[in-house]
Amino acid sequence: MKPTAWAQRLPWSIAAIAVALILLGWLGIARCEELFGGSYLHRQMVYSAAAIAAMLLVSIPNYRILCRFSYAIFLLSLLSLMAVYFFPMRNNSHRWILLGPISVQPSEFAKVAYVLALAQYLMYRENYRRLRGLVVPLAITMLPVLLILREPDLGTASVFLPVLFVMLFAAGAKHLDLAIVLAIGLLVLPLLWTHMSTEQQSRVTALFDQPGPDQRPSDDAYHLQQAKKMRALGGAWGSLIAGQVTDDRGAYRLPEARADFIFCVLGERLGLWGIAAVLGLFGLLVWRAVAIAAATREPFGRLVAAGVAALFAVEVLINTGMSAGLLPVTGLSLPLISYGGSGLLTHGIALGLLLNIGLRPGYEVTKEPFRYVAE
Repeated sequence: MKPTAWAQRLPWSIAAIAVALILLGWLGIARCEELFGGSYLHRQMVYSAAAIAAMLLVSIPNYRILCRFSYAIFLLSLLSLMAVYFFPMRNNSHRWILLGPISVQPSEFAKVAYVLALAQYLMYRENYRRLRGLVVPLAITMLPVLLILREPDLGTASVFLPVLFVMLFAAGAKHLDLAIVLAIGLLVLPLLWTHMSTEQQSRVTALFDQPGPDQRPSDDAYHLQQAKKMRALGGAWGSLIAGQVTDDRGAYRLPEARADFIFCVLGERLGLWGIAAVLGLFGLLVWRAVAIAAATREPFGRLVAAGVAALFAVEVLINTGMSAGLLPVTGLSLPLISYGGSGLLTHGIALGLLLNIGLRPGYEVTKEPFRYVAE
């Protein structure tokens, strides 16, 4: 595709939303530095530049090239999830591969690799429209889920199953079969519980034992109570406009504020209207992804776009639900906003795939191999 055609046809609205969310992340991280100290903003700016560059670069070559290598990419992601155990633990978990001063989190990249592999498996097959045909997609899903749970990382592991159901729905699986699989999933939750670490289990139980405003929280419920306090401090307009409501530094104490609880920091900084705008931007992003999936006639691209839409929607719902005390504290970051290079780069690549598919919807599906219609 010529550069002029690429620039004219690129879904710039998606790129603009992504940049806006990244800038909001900078605002939240800057507030974290002001409240808690540290030096993270400059590093996040470097990560952001890499993510934006990756997003634009991934949009250039024809995405169909990736279809041939999807299984290989998925296999590499599984190997990287095993490789974390050859590196020292950090924060009581094996989540990172250390490459000198750089740490890479393979579980982040595994999400995109999983979407690609599942899209390739589902694109031509009819057997997933029968209940027994869902066994292979479930197996593809459970491989990274079990490896990530072992790290342990409950938040990232919880993303895969909802993405599977969305992609199966987009591929045409029967609703009754999906309902049966969902019921089976609920029945095996006790088995999943036994494979969770003690810390992960305590985070789930803390959700049902939240203290009142004047009660002292248990160790497990501390994050939830502080998150709700931080968000409430912003009021309607936030400290950026209305100023801080208290000088008590203890009221602003929030562990992992720049990563898992950045949504609460934005609530304090921007207020109720600010976090409504953040959710609105994510809603627009998911809506545009769904629109691209619906407009794409080529099955691999349609399924990848649906997977990317589901990935963002599920991550936002889990992170914001966690921050509001409606879901367990799982350690899942907020896409494009939370601090972290691996997460930013992964979501930049995912959006690059979405841009790429939006540029090239012109494939005609026939009984013969795909025939190119228009670039």
